Amino acid sequence: MSETSTTEESPRPATGGDVAATGTRRADAEGVDGGVGLTALLVAAARAIETHRHDSLAQDVHAEHFVRAAPACVDWPVRIAQVPEGDDDPLWGRFARYFGLRTRVLDDFVLGAVHDGARQVVLLGAGLDTRAFRLDLPSDCVVFEIDRAGVLAFKQRVLTDRSAAPRAKRVPVPVDLRADWVTALTSTGFDPGAPSVWLAEGLLFYLSSRAETYLIDAVDRLTTGGSSLAFEAKLEKDLLAYRDSAIYTATREQIGIDLLDLFDLGPRPDSAGHLTARGWSTSMHTPFDFTRRHGRGPLPEPNDALEGNRWVFARKPGS
Repeated sequence: MSETSTTEESPRPATGGDVAATGTRRADAEGVDGGVGLTALLVAAARAIETHRHDSLAQDVHAEHFVRAAPACVDWPVRIAQVPEGDDDPLWGRFARYFGLRTRVLDDFVLGAVHDGARQVVLLGAGLDTRAFRLDLPSDCVVFEIDRAGVLAFKQRVLTDRSAAPRAKRVPVPVDLRADWVTALTSTGFDPGAPSVWLAEGLLFYLSSRAETYLIDAVDRLTTGGSSLAFEAKLEKDLLAYRDSAIYTATREQIGIDLLDLFDLGPRPDSAGHLTARGWSTSMHTPFDFTRRHGRGPLPEPNDALEGNRWVFARKPGS
């Protein structure tokens, strides 16, 4: 693990692919074979399933190869036809469709920001994200992938075996988000004076409130006008109220990942409001808004673990 010292002003959030965790209850595995690293593989499997659907919202031809390369999940499905209950399965049906929808929405967000002039993409807790390889990005665009060294090394091995080439310049930043990731990012060529687009995909609700506030403040400090940020938030005051929901139960029982044990259960900060107070324009949507827009994806159901999920899109006005 690549990690540098921190100060009181730099709290130590942890990251593990598409999600992150804090606290001593969690197994902090370096790579993707255990602990929170498995969640990166969960999302990769969901993207693989989405890729092979006839009505796919997002294509990721590398996703299934990540799943097959990791011993911990060689038996996981990568096509919906491999799931006995098909779309009725709460994990590989509904939850996987959620991840597919999220991928499409954030793909569109990045492409929109690049169209508007951003040439720096920063993936916070990048995990097995392959946007540098999948998206039609300009050749002068730079994609910075921040995550732990073990996660990035696993991803690189799989992509190298596939002879995959990025469509834009890709800069892995092997640093734990509990460490001084700001210095690590700026030392690899990120320019705070140029417009950038940031993704915190499936990340913030696994951090402590203090760590989330630090991260949002850091993004504000590192961005200039014309920059943008998308992140996922949860609004529930009591996440444990959904412990018996179909999604959390299936994830726990089918693949042994207890997502609620990874969440930080403390009060959440109002990060959208914080950005608004700093002059950003923000909008907040439910995933169901995009299900209705695209005609595919999850819709509300009783005891729904997705009910409190919100996707926040923020833009820093130009000077």
